[in-house]
Amino acid sequence: MSDPARTTVVVATDEVWLDLAGFAHACGTSSGFVEELILEGLIVPRISTPAPGFGGAEIARVRRILRLQRDFDATLASVAVMLDLIDEIEQLRRQLRRAGLEAR
Repeated sequence: MSDPARTTVVVATDEVWLDLAGFAHACGTSSGFVEELILEGLIVPRISTPAPGFGGAEIARVRRILRLQRDFDATLASVAVMLDLIDEIEQLRRQLRRAGLEAR
């Protein structure tokens, strides 16, 4: 007998890939929304043949997209700009750490 309060945890790693339906479920969204994110270029499947496959990094990205949409009532176009800026900030912080000039 299944327990409706029970949570299923799925771990996607470099060796474990989720198909579109499993990925959408792990992200807490629909397959249609995931397909829209792919078309908008907001996420890219790790593998594309024979079917799209997604890993943990993509789950984190979709969850970030959903949070940005919710928190700022943002369109996907706005979220794309926000993600570009966030990615750039993270890249600059990595460069600072490598140079021994960690941002405070």
